Amino acid sequence: MASHPTANTSASNLRSGARVALLGMVANFVLATAKIAAGLLGNSYVLIADGIESGLDIAGSAIIWGGLKFAARPPDETHPYGHGKAEPVAAIVVSLGVIAAAFGLAMRSAYEVFQPHHTPKPFTLLVLIVVVIVKELLYRCVIRLGRDVESTAVQTDAWHHRTDALTSIAAFIGISIALLGGPAWQSADAWAALFACALIGANGYRLLNPALHEIMDTAPQGKIVPAIRSAACAVPGVRNVDKCLVRKMGLEFYVDLHVGVDETISVRAGHSIAHDVKDAIRQTDSRIADVLVHVEPAAVR
Repeated sequence: MASHPTANTSASNLRSGARVALLGMVANFVLATAKIAAGLLGNSYVLIADGIESGLDIAGSAIIWGGLKFAARPPDETHPYGHGKAEPVAAIVVSLGVIAAAFGLAMRSAYEVFQPHHTPKPFTLLVLIVVVIVKELLYRCVIRLGRDVESTAVQTDAWHHRTDALTSIAAFIGISIALLGGPAWQSADAWAALFACALIGANGYRLLNPALHEIMDTAPQGKIVPAIRSAACAVPGVRNVDKCLVRKMGLEFYVDLHVGVDETISVRAGHSIAHDVKDAIRQTDSRIADVLVHVEPAAVR
């Protein structure tokens, strides 16, 4: 019996995530260049701040890409469980970078609120409309993949695109107020940048939490654990299921299970039941890479 029948599927999903992250890097480079240039030419600090945030997203997507490529490596002698932990590690690094960037941009935005301003140029609004459309489309594409494969890193990358869309909407509102309100409302541009920083920071914190849980081997939520218990209990010869420990490693799950069997059966019979339990559990979810079954005696009632 093969030890890792889902390894190729998991590696393929990780490579798909890496390709999406690479696409995000290219998109962020183009959009960051456009926003910074438009901000400089159009007298809009919020657009410059938004462009800097997109530039930082390039580094974030690069880290996600590298983490997913590393996580796709097969198990070896020094990493018998594979390299899947590289995926949440990449998500943690990117989330911390987002929070740091939000803090730095917020400090600068707060300073700009009290400085003299030039009214932003109307064409900057057209740039922001294009950015919002592109970023929202990217978010929907990437989040669908991230949820399908349950990748924390890919979902983190997706929410970068959604946050960028939200900050661009904030920038659009701020510039619109500055244009419509006249000189008295020119600081609306900087206030919008400050609001955008708050969105960026909140998103970074939200993304950090699940990645930390995964790196700490927090038990997975949802139906996977009850499904594993039910599958094990349904195997002939299993009297009860004691411990059922499940941890996520990259896009795969590893299960440690204690089952009780008739204490009078032979070691060979107990061994056969353990293999049946392992097969039954792995059939419940293709993401389960391996199952370790510990057989214990269960007294006849």
